[in-house]
Amino acid sequence: MDITNNKLSFDVVSPEGRAMALAERVKARRLEMNLTQEGLSVRSGLPLATYRRFERTGKISLDGLLHVAYALDALNDFDRLFESRKYASLDEALEANQVTRKRGKRNE
Repeated sequence: MDITNNKLSFDVVSPEGRAMALAERVKARRLEMNLTQEGLSVRSGLPLATYRRFERTGKISLDGLLHVAYALDALNDFDRLFESRKYASLDEALEANQVTRKRGKRNE
């Protein structure tokens, strides 16, 4: 995290950075649809304070995010999240399958 010109900037590759980038994209979509924060809050069924916190911090529950996506007609965008990998060649697929799976230790 870096503070520049009185603004916090997050590394976009970090979870926090991704959350803030997502919140900024949601805000942009909300503004494109000429919705106020209150209007989107009503359409999504979220309390206004919850939605405002999301735009400000990027923090929101998965359920809340799904409701926001539904209100912004973007729910289908979640279909691609964690989908199976596509391989460019048979060699690439075989190489990916050769990776040994590791397991964590059980606490006893």
